[in-house]
Amino acid sequence: MTWERGGVALLALAAIVLFLVAPTYPNYDAYYHLVWGREMLDGELPGFEAYKAPTQHPLELVVAAILGVVVGGWADRAIVLISVLSLVLLVWAVFRLGRRIFGLWPALGGAFFAGSSFSLLLLAARGYVDVPFLALVFWAAVRVVEGEGDGPERRAWGPARWLVPPMTVRREAAVMALLVLAGLLRPEAWVLAGLFALWRRSVPLLLASAIAPVLWALTDLVVTGDPLRSLTGTSELAEELGRERGIAKVPGAFVEFVADALRLPVAAAALAGLALAVYRLGWRRLVVPLGLLATGTLAFVGSGAAGLSILPRYLTVPVVTLCLFAGYAALGFTTLERGRLRTLWTYGACFIAVAGLAFVAARAHVVTRLTAELAFIDGTHRDLDAIVHAAELRDCRPLSLPNYRLAPDVRWILDLPEDQVLARSAYPRGERPPRGAALFVTGQKSLRRYGFADGASPSTNSPDPGYERGPKRGRFVAYLNC
Repeated sequence: MTWERGGVALLALAAIVLFLVAPTYPNYDAYYHLVWGREMLDGELPGFEAYKAPTQHPLELVVAAILGVVVGGWADRAIVLISVLSLVLLVWAVFRLGRRIFGLWPALGGAFFAGSSFSLLLLAARGYVDVPFLALVFWAAVRVVEGEGDGPERRAWGPARWLVPPMTVRREAAVMALLVLAGLLRPEAWVLAGLFALWRRSVPLLLASAIAPVLWALTDLVVTGDPLRSLTGTSELAEELGRERGIAKVPGAFVEFVADALRLPVAAAALAGLALAVYRLGWRRLVVPLGLLATGTLAFVGSGAAGLSILPRYLTVPVVTLCLFAGYAALGFTTLERGRLRTLWTYGACFIAVAGLAFVAARAHVVTRLTAELAFIDGTHRDLDAIVHAAELRDCRPLSLPNYRLAPDVRWILDLPEDQVLARSAYPRGERPPRGAALFVTGQKSLRRYGFADGASPSTNSPDPGYERGPKRGRFVAYLNC
């Protein structure tokens, strides 16, 4: 539809303008992928086993290498732009999915709730891989629900045939391709791809669903010699950093993360919308969103059971799906004929709107906090860039930081190998490099974020004997012994 594409174009334009006027920089994981991509371009194997390195994501690794070729040193900003535009595509997918299942106005409501989530906005602003992953998953869902009527259709067989709508082989392949790409970003898509193949009762699709995990394992095998490195390394890192893990932590974390990501009024509306949708539309019409909700929840539970960190980002698929049901609760009355039910539902929607506005007014500081966080990220990067380029540090190596947090940022900015950018938290005090440039952060927020990171000793934030104070740039000060 012309108005739909026009609206998406305007949304994308607004996202680009914000990207330009309020610059932010990638998160720790993304910077490591940029460093690894550069190593690959130099003919080296990426250093997956670097000190406290994050889990590798094969597709992000390829994209990072391509960006390194195409835009060079601007690749860090480019990876944020990809994430920001992926959020636009995600909102569009939520709208298309909601319109097909619930109707126009509930779809607009669901898209608004997804696009206004501060959690998703912050993930996009930091270039997290989760946002492109979500865009791929929800566009796969759109291809499923819009699958009828585009050519000769293949019907499934078996006792659950009534639950499996006809779909062309071409569209099935398109859905699987999107899920395979998503599976090269986050392993939750492996489950989605496998379930889709079983749902379609297709052996070729089942074989295709194994592509992402096989490629992931092969990447680990070639680089580290261990095909399960991503799984074991993630679990070990979570233990070292003292993050919450284990199945016992999952129920409480699930409720807390969903309520925080959606905001309480939207979370309450989502539960109401889920009940109303099942009651009015039936299970069959809701197979896709219910499948996303169930699979995302099971993946979160599985992460806890596997001993991985229990993080809010692992619940993004259920959170975005619940936005759809919240949109139905808020605006589903527009799909009804005039009558008592529509009147009651309208009153309920008005109550939701008033409660939501009151909640937003009470939490108005969250907007300020978001803008302050983006300004902090931008300022920190600029200060870091200035200090590492200071003339006094030019030939003073290695560079050391309090801990692992900013190591990939410095390596990317200066194009330095692993042994030239060290984390002091990796060494006992008496075993740290006797020479070089030691960087320290100043200011309470900077110290909390980058000085006293998870698992780091406070001694890493004080100079060792023999080091003398050097240049200061904003939040950073250098001590030198060259």
